[in-house]
Amino acid sequence: MPVRKANSEWRGDLKSGSGNISTESGVLKSVAYNFVSRFDKGNETNPEELLGAAHSACFSMALSLMISTAGYKVNFVRAEDKVHIDKVGDGFSITKIDIHCEASIEGIDLDTFNKLAEDAKKGCPVSKALAGVEFSLTTNLLK
Repeated sequence: MPVRKANSEWRGDLKSGSGNISTESGVLKSVAYNFVSRFDKGNETNPEELLGAAHSACFSMALSLMISTAGYKVNFVRAEDKVHIDKVGDGFSITKIDIHCEASIEGIDLDTFNKLAEDAKKGCPVSKALAGVEFSLTTNLLK
């Protein structure tokens, strides 16, 4: 199995410094990140935003696989992650990820959709990597 790579460089101290993130694929190339965007409003990315992107993408793919394997036609699956970072003790921790998922699936009932979404929440590889984080899930099945 392939190993995926990403890299970052940070320059300066935590609060006034800045960094760049790049991925092996080149899709992210010297993308800026900083402290302000992590704990306040900013125009650059941050680790939590990137984590949310990675997880929501993984979740959507896993749910699509589970739904199609169950015999339903997937029109689309959309997921949005809200990644919570909170002060815990002397430092900060990612304490929760709220997943909001909406999808258009032909012929599926709400109970089946919700069960498969729960399975994807627990079973996608990024969810497994983040096993110590609480996940909440809300779904919306569109017709």
